Amino acid sequence: MYSFQSLLSTHCAPAIPSGCIVANSFHPKTHISPLLISSCQTSRNIKSALAIRAAGKNVDHDDAISTTTNSTTVPLMESTDGLGIVDFLQGKNYFITGATGFVGKVFVEKMLRAVPNVGKIFLLIKAKDKEAATKRLQDQIMDTELFKSLEKVHGTSYKTFMKNKLVPVVGNVNEPDLGMDADMASEIANEVDIIVNSAANTTFDDRYDATLNTNTMGPYRLLGFAKKCKKLSLFLHFSTAYVHGKRKGIILERPLCEGQSVAEAEESSPVLDIEAEIKLALNLKRSFSGTEIAWNQKMKELGMERARAYGWQNTYSFTKAMGEMLINSTRGDIPVVIIRPSIIESTFREPFPGWIEGSRMLDPIIIGHAKGHLTGFVGHPETVIDVVPVDMVVNASMAAMAKQGLAGKPGLIVYHITSSVANPVNFHTILKFSSDHFNCFPIKGLKGLKTTGTTDIKLFRSADIFSSNIWGESTVGQNELKGAAAPSDPKLRRRQETEYRKIKLYIHLAKLYEPYSHYGGWFDSGNTIKLIRDMSMEERENFGFDVQSIDWEHYFLNIHIPGLRRHVMKEPHSLCFNRTDENS
Repeated sequence: MYSFQSLLSTHCAPAIPSGCIVANSFHPKTHISPLLISSCQTSRNIKSALAIRAAGKNVDHDDAISTTTNSTTVPLMESTDGLGIVDFLQGKNYFITGATGFVGKVFVEKMLRAVPNVGKIFLLIKAKDKEAATKRLQDQIMDTELFKSLEKVHGTSYKTFMKNKLVPVVGNVNEPDLGMDADMASEIANEVDIIVNSAANTTFDDRYDATLNTNTMGPYRLLGFAKKCKKLSLFLHFSTAYVHGKRKGIILERPLCEGQSVAEAEESSPVLDIEAEIKLALNLKRSFSGTEIAWNQKMKELGMERARAYGWQNTYSFTKAMGEMLINSTRGDIPVVIIRPSIIESTFREPFPGWIEGSRMLDPIIIGHAKGHLTGFVGHPETVIDVVPVDMVVNASMAAMAKQGLAGKPGLIVYHITSSVANPVNFHTILKFSSDHFNCFPIKGLKGLKTTGTTDIKLFRSADIFSSNIWGESTVGQNELKGAAAPSDPKLRRRQETEYRKIKLYIHLAKLYEPYSHYGGWFDSGNTIKLIRDMSMEERENFGFDVQSIDWEHYFLNIHIPGLRRHVMKEPHSLCFNRTDENS
């Protein structure tokens, strides 16, 4: 047992214009399909690496093969009985963290819609008191558009149904004992069957101390509470596929072990000591004497420095990896499932296509390009961008819960919910989809005038080259080069200040995204494929997560980008989303 538990405890489819080619607007009714491993959009020979693995040999992280191959099919063997997903999930009580977040909301909605006979769902909510927690539950879950389908099912009894199922719990994974009062903690420990951890700090370069507290110590504290639960059958943890850091080639679904680093093969690489990392952040906090702004910046820099020293892209993936390590080393006899999704984007089908909350990883690039602010970015056109819809991530987690929960055996199993091997799509293709969509359906300006069509975005081989380009093309950059004084006209000055802030934002994003836009890893999903094979045909329909069923052209042109425009950019409904597809 660790002695440092308290170290951080205090601190649309409108008419298509002539000449526009858009993917088939009819939405697929099912996720059922063979798992086709295609390399038509990537020059990597993933098939060869998988053949090695199928033969029972290890595929190392550096076993990337660069020759082109034809497609191959991995057939799905049908199961008549299935996993019994609904039978397993119903009647059980759940304790969920991060329920007001993107993945957590979709998980709660799916559970209540697909398993109405579920028991109580305790939701850990950060709030000052029970009243504030109840209000967050109302505003951020019950009254959101995501739950409208569920509201239609229950009609006037919707609020009663929700209040009978959902129990707001005041608490915080960052605090000792999860910040819960003793009576509530005792009630949950006596009643809960399954714990689901969806709480995370997903900012790539946030303060090291804050991110360690949430992503590393948060799961550790939650697992400590899990050991007090009298009838717990499963602990499920949402992680990220990028806990593998900068590894290359085919990456297997292996648990992470404490002390393991990506850079461990290098002689000069430091030995990863999680307790030492936490103490480092804490000691720096105690010794720092500057301003709060300077302190925040220092902690952000420290996180990125430590992550890169050990072979991770950023503070987020590094601290998530250390969180997994602590789960693995301290789980004891608790059955643990770790779900590792890649880049999570809008819903594919459930509860309706295109739902998204907030701007996810790809979206600032898509939006900036559509508005004409971003004519280029950093990346290689052939880099596979591993994308997965959020509803597939949730469906896979529920199938995994049933499979491992019914087995009832101690142990840890990892599932990659990813697309880079099963259905790859490259960076250039995604950006081309974005250009095609906005050329057909341009954004309207503030006065209702359509913007001009977008051109294909240019990709630069490094963030530094991109930064020089975007700065040189800007009015602010050109004026600085000429040595021109700031404009005297207030409106013009504000316009240039706005342009300056946007340029700084895109340069910052380019530096954060550079490791992903040149990423050389592909996530094997053998465990996930086996999970699908064990499902009945009905379960594959109702809990589908076969990423091979996704037509990426259809998804980006007719689902994701229209959903982004409606739910994030807040464009009028009629301009960007076709409701007739929602129940098809």
